[in-house]
Amino acid sequence: MTDRKSQLARNLAGVEERIAAACRAAGRPREEVTLIVVTKTYPASDVRFLAELGVREVAENRDQEAAPKAAECADLGLTWHFVGQLQTNKARSVVRYADAVHSVDRLRLVSALSSAAVRAERTTGCLVQVALDAPTGSLGSRGGLAPQDVPAVADAIAAAQGLRLDGVMTVAPLAGEYASQPRRAFERLMEIASALRASHPAANMVSAGMSSDLEEAIAAGATHVRVGTAVLGVRPGLR
Repeated sequence: MTDRKSQLARNLAGVEERIAAACRAAGRPREEVTLIVVTKTYPASDVRFLAELGVREVAENRDQEAAPKAAECADLGLTWHFVGQLQTNKARSVVRYADAVHSVDRLRLVSALSSAAVRAERTTGCLVQVALDAPTGSLGSRGGLAPQDVPAVADAIAAAQGLRLDGVMTVAPLAGEYASQPRRAFERLMEIASALRASHPAANMVSAGMSSDLEEAIAAGATHVRVGTAVLGVRPGLR
């Protein structure tokens, strides 16, 4: 085993231990929580190592990096998630490889993704990104729409050709009422998710929690956690 693969194996084992412990503490079965490894800024060779170590779900946040990496790893049979802010002019590229887009936060993007998915003859899963610090009618600083605006975008996704409404996503906010309170933020997201399922019962995916706060997300009820640094290490340029 190469040094890099050994390092990834150790890191991955540590994250798995954290997830398992958080599930035990929350009284949840481990299989209720899916680990998505965020591989942004890291090479396709790391994705291959991760696949050899049993990772099946990976994520990227920039199409210009994700598209060639997904193509290079197409033989691995992985599920690819797009988790970054997405411009409408990138929709056509993203739907070619992404099985799910976590960052849907406006009607124009719904339309662009729908057109692209129909053209590509694919069905793309979509999550509504919620910004808990955004005022009604506005987007958050890191993308996402205000809680009050979720139903309109969710309904549009559910009605759009080529798209499937999978659930909701958030990033713990840096400002506002929930700043530095990830557990409360994720509990609020669960309330929004529950309300959404009342009208869209199949939208049961809750994407929340990253390297620093995955335990809080699991305690609140997240079904998917997005972990990058804890598995791959501190990203180049951030050391």
